[in-house]
Amino acid sequence: MERKRRAPVANVPILLTTALCLTAATAGCGEPADDTPRMRVEVVGERPHDTSAFTEGLEIRGSVLYESTGLSGRSWVRATDTTTGATVARADLDAPLFGEGITDTGNILWQLTYKDGIAIARDPGTLAELRRTTYEGEGWGLCTRDNRVVMSNGTDTLTFRDPETFAPTGTVTLTSHNRTRLNELDCAPDGSVYANAWPTDDILRIDPSTGAVLAIIDASGLLPTDPRPSGVDVLNGIASIPGTDRFLLSGKNWPTTYEVRFVPN
Repeated sequence: MERKRRAPVANVPILLTTALCLTAATAGCGEPADDTPRMRVEVVGERPHDTSAFTEGLEIRGSVLYESTGLSGRSWVRATDTTTGATVARADLDAPLFGEGITDTGNILWQLTYKDGIAIARDPGTLAELRRTTYEGEGWGLCTRDNRVVMSNGTDTLTFRDPETFAPTGTVTLTSHNRTRLNELDCAPDGSVYANAWPTDDILRIDPSTGAVLAIIDASGLLPTDPRPSGVDVLNGIASIPGTDRFLLSGKNWPTTYEVRFVPN
């Protein structure tokens, strides 16, 4: 089973352990009570989402929404006009590459691959491939802030990279919630990094300078559960909307992208 598909429940003891220990992304057995501020999502708008898209990354730059998808033989990156919804450009990855997060650094759109150890530099306008470079470990999410790329690898550590060469320049590890598997990232205008916590419905707001978790946003309840749309997978994909206090949220094979605010619980 491909990574990032929610695993089936095996038996009752697992459910009991989960109930006792809360969620592995945010707390563990024997740990002190979690006093991290809690927030929730307030939906202010909806738009259709491609249900064939196994979403790995969302990012908005200007009037362009970039989306990348995963799964071998089904991975692509697409640019669409945020006003009209028209496709501006698209690039597909040949199998066996498994696409992951993306970020626009200004003159390069970087695209990660999952276990292939390859980062692809693309032209942000045409999505044409410019070159490739390699990195160690797994690739999950990307975003860009203060002339540096921020990358997740499915652990509680973020790696900073040079926007031109993709060479690592440093790391920061969460100071709490240390079993969180950080996934899709958004470098927001408020200076925070927002990260999907795979495979939960939580989004962590992180101080990238210190690794402190500033808030946990509960994004559960976006999709109807009775009945839950067929074939949908986990929440994944977060993009701040320029000039606003709002974000776009979606998920793997979701039928809808939600425009939301993060508000106190």
